[in-house]
Amino acid sequence: MPYKFSPSSLALLKECPHCFWLQFNKGIKRPDGAFPSLPSGMDRVLKKHFDSFRDREMLPPELNELKGYKLFEDAELLEEWRNNRKGIQWEDEEGNILKGAVDNILLKGDKLVVLDYKTRGYPLKEDTADHYQDQLDIYNFLLRKNGFATENYAYLLFYIPNKVNAKGDVIFDAELVKRTINVDNASYIFNKALKTLSGNAPNPNTNCGFCQWKQH
Repeated sequence: MPYKFSPSSLALLKECPHCFWLQFNKGIKRPDGAFPSLPSGMDRVLKKHFDSFRDREMLPPELNELKGYKLFEDAELLEEWRNNRKGIQWEDEEGNILKGAVDNILLKGDKLVVLDYKTRGYPLKEDTADHYQDQLDIYNFLLRKNGFATENYAYLLFYIPNKVNAKGDVIFDAELVKRTINVDNASYIFNKALKTLSGNAPNPNTNCGFCQWKQH
């Protein structure tokens, strides 16, 4: 049976192979928790914000430090790539599908550069950006599989609340982080997922609260 993966479902593989195996092979999913609405609301507002600058052939002030870049101009294609139901897709010879939905794309010459927004409640730590490495690698892997050339790096743009001004508006700081990407890592994760699902269920993870809850 072919499988369909996304960066979020593959993140579960890293967190707990047992839960990952159960979800894809037995249809047993972890209980849904409360989903914070602020990040999705910020995501929607930021896309409109960036699109308004794209339509004027400008970069927003958060990207002033980037020289020689412009925002991806094909609005229709970008809207498809942003769509969680479709996104950027690639299918292997066995019919397994990997897909991901990007926030935005920059152009540097004739190469694409992934730009992903993140809303965070606190200042960045030394390892904060590390948690998004697999996601960035997968996006670049998908773009290349679809025939697009990408740079060997991507950007994370973090928005962090700073203060409330006299009018009651919340002021956010923006911090841009450049990350080197590795498409071989994305290929490795995809193949590891298939290998995990083709075998017996991995042992429950002693560090996984869901595994421990299920056993009791």
